[in-house]
Amino acid sequence: MIVGTLQEKIKHKARQLGFTLAGITSPGLAQSFPQFQEWIDAGKHAGMEYLARPEALERRRDSTLILPGAKSVIVLGYPYYAQLLDEKLEEEDENGRIASYAWGKDYHDVIPEKLKVLVEFIQQNTDELLEFKIYTDTGPILEKELAVRAGLGWIGKNSCLVNPFHGSYFFLSEIFINLDLLEPVEMISDHCGSCHRCVDACPTHCIEPNRTIDAVRCISYQTIENKFGMDEYVGEQAGSWVFGCDRCQQVCPWNLRFSNTTAAADLCVPQNSGRINLLSELNITAIEFNKRFKDSPIKRAKRRGYLRNIINALANTGTLKTIEELEALRDHDEELVRFTAEKAIQRIRKRMVLE
Repeated sequence: MIVGTLQEKIKHKARQLGFTLAGITSPGLAQSFPQFQEWIDAGKHAGMEYLARPEALERRRDSTLILPGAKSVIVLGYPYYAQLLDEKLEEEDENGRIASYAWGKDYHDVIPEKLKVLVEFIQQNTDELLEFKIYTDTGPILEKELAVRAGLGWIGKNSCLVNPFHGSYFFLSEIFINLDLLEPVEMISDHCGSCHRCVDACPTHCIEPNRTIDAVRCISYQTIENKFGMDEYVGEQAGSWVFGCDRCQQVCPWNLRFSNTTAAADLCVPQNSGRINLLSELNITAIEFNKRFKDSPIKRAKRRGYLRNIINALANTGTLKTIEELEALRDHDEELVRFTAEKAIQRIRKRMVLE
């Protein structure tokens, strides 16, 4: 492959580092910010109060505030394993399900190092002293708009960025840099058309008509970001999901046809493919949790949140025999676990009577 311009060299290097998507745009005022502000004002961000901080809002409105002097934003997509729809796994059983982005190593630990390598490569190919900032789902940025402007895809009805050749199973990351790398960008038009499979498939109907998500009703929010008791309705609809949810991505035609089901090598997939035995997890200690998940995104939920999710899944899938296991948690050291276990016992008894 002949690589000529600096932009081409950057994209080529990005592909060598494992990024399947690479594009360049400019920082500036976000056209989608008014919609984001309306989403915040309506309380759709649930308990994620950090999203509503004035300074964070201002940076999302105007990304030039991220790095004064930045002339370009390199936007990248890094693939993770695509969990496609499997009807056999849709049947609730003693196994819990984990969103596929969390099957391997924590992307917060993997991708930033690759971004630094890419910046070093850029510095080697320019005489200008670089200033930069890197982000991987960590900064106050409307990154999906930046990705659209960089020609990486369109925002689908499920609010995910969709690429016609790679689907939506990838992490977005950005490099704000004081180097003028701007070039004409061929935007990718919206190809969702009249399809609404993601909307129909969402167990909690949390996908809004304007392609945003009501976090309060989202299984991913309730099992990851929420630090308290799970919303009762969402908990009942969550089935066996114990960390995140892939349902809207699983049914997307662009994923079914084009997603690469092989994750990047350093986001390896465990043997159990995201399936865990629910009952065996009930007695996990703090030491065991920290050791097993120290390199995993699951550590974000903390042990008490993880156990809350496990118990909730058992409330949806367990039998009368499960109650005995849950009753043993009435003396658990975490109040959230004790509370959730009591609720789960009540739900199982009610479900058994109804059945």
